[in-house]
Amino acid sequence: MSTTTATVFRSEWTKLTTLRSQWTTPLLGVLLTVGITLAVHLAYGDIDPSLTEDPSIGIYYGFNFGQVPLACFGVLLLGQEYNSGTIRGSLTAVPRRGLLYGGKLLLGTGVGLLAGLVGTAGSLLAVDGVIGVDFGAPGMVRSAVAGVLYCPLLVLFCLGVTAMLRNLTAAMGLLAPMVFLGTVMLAAIPGVRTVAQFLPDRAGQYAFRLETDPDVWFGHWAGLLIMAAWAALAVWGGWRSLSRKDV
Repeated sequence: MSTTTATVFRSEWTKLTTLRSQWTTPLLGVLLTVGITLAVHLAYGDIDPSLTEDPSIGIYYGFNFGQVPLACFGVLLLGQEYNSGTIRGSLTAVPRRGLLYGGKLLLGTGVGLLAGLVGTAGSLLAVDGVIGVDFGAPGMVRSAVAGVLYCPLLVLFCLGVTAMLRNLTAAMGLLAPMVFLGTVMLAAIPGVRTVAQFLPDRAGQYAFRLETDPDVWFGHWAGLLIMAAWAALAVWGGWRSLSRKDV
């Protein structure tokens, strides 16, 4: 019987639902995103002007923490199989490497979209319940769309990098610190700030902002497109690595 995309996707879905480390990481990402945003606004929403001068900073505050488990999820989708050696069995069951890779990309995109939708909606409702949100403010729709799309792009980027590195430890050691502190620290260094704004998470998160930053060289939508370009490049690099090298 020939292996189809639907068959591969069902197989990847089974792995997701049976491996605790895979389904708990995106769930943790959503809980951290909404929970930390709510906690910060309950504690400081009425007294910290940095949360309200550009409301998007407060609305997406929890994303700074929730994106780390999502990055880990992107790594685990493929890295866990390299780490355990089960990638050989997966390729035996699905000899067409593009089909296997595509199934993982499809699953990662779907889970990322769901996490982005729930995380963004939950954050908006949490802030609205504490200090109120002007849903009709200029740029609010664009900001919400960016919040939803940021998550699947992050997952795809991390999945592609993991496919290139072919090592769970190396991918986790590189990507988790990078999205949590690495690029934030780089953006704070005067001589590096101009370059750091083009890194995937920095560019993607600029699309969240309602206000314009004169120090940023591109527009809000362009920031999301830059992140999408990073994700596409990583996915392509991952495919080249998976298709040309033995496991």
